[in-house]
Amino acid sequence: MTFELEQYTYSLHQTASGGLQIESSMFNNIRIVLCHTSHPGNIGSTARAMKVMGLTRLYLVNPQAFPDAHATALASSADDVLEQAVVCHSLSDALKGVGFAAALTARRRDLAAPSANLREAAEQMMQLAQSNEIAFVFGNETSGLSNEQVLQCNLLVHVPTNPDYSSLNLAAAVQLVTYELRMAAGLNKFEDWPEAPQLATQDQVEGMLEHLQETLIKIGYLNPDNPKRLMPKLRRLYQRNRLETEEIDLLRGIYTKTLKLTEK
Repeated sequence: MTFELEQYTYSLHQTASGGLQIESSMFNNIRIVLCHTSHPGNIGSTARAMKVMGLTRLYLVNPQAFPDAHATALASSADDVLEQAVVCHSLSDALKGVGFAAALTARRRDLAAPSANLREAAEQMMQLAQSNEIAFVFGNETSGLSNEQVLQCNLLVHVPTNPDYSSLNLAAAVQLVTYELRMAAGLNKFEDWPEAPQLATQDQVEGMLEHLQETLIKIGYLNPDNPKRLMPKLRRLYQRNRLETEEIDLLRGIYTKTLKLTEK
């Protein structure tokens, strides 16, 4: 099945802190083109796959049913992508103004067009998209793109799938393409990670271990005259984990409470 890729324009600027400041206009040159899509649900799922990676420009060539309630339902809050989708009568119309188009295909083609795997293509396309309108064209769910449609594209792109089962769902193929483009654009940081924890210092860990040893002796679990290798094993147990200051405080609170109970 032949799928075709989408495109992306991006501009990245170094901030004073060395991070990347990404302008909202970076995706303005990227166009996703679906040809003769037979199931409206796939259009909705494509819109969702696009929006989650920051893309919004969807072109539909002779969709069987659009607009459609199934498309809206599966768009899952990506209704704005559907609302601004451009419906075209031919692939030529969908590619007007496009400087470079790529076709994603799972079949070997007896064509002279250059080919690349998706990761290689994503890097190349991101470079071109900085100053060119780019389009990725995806074919019908059953038959893919025709040879005539492929000939309108500049690059054949392949996803290295299982050779015994290479069929990709349309929206899944779009998701792969948009993800690789996002990675190629350098948008690989997740801003919602929690802040880095405050790790316990070595002396805090040592103090906790001494407190633990005192507690174990007090409750009769550790014989100070015959300790064997209990404390070295416990030390290794705690050192395998990056203890945080709050965790040290929690453990020492437990030890303190335990020692108080033994005094009664």
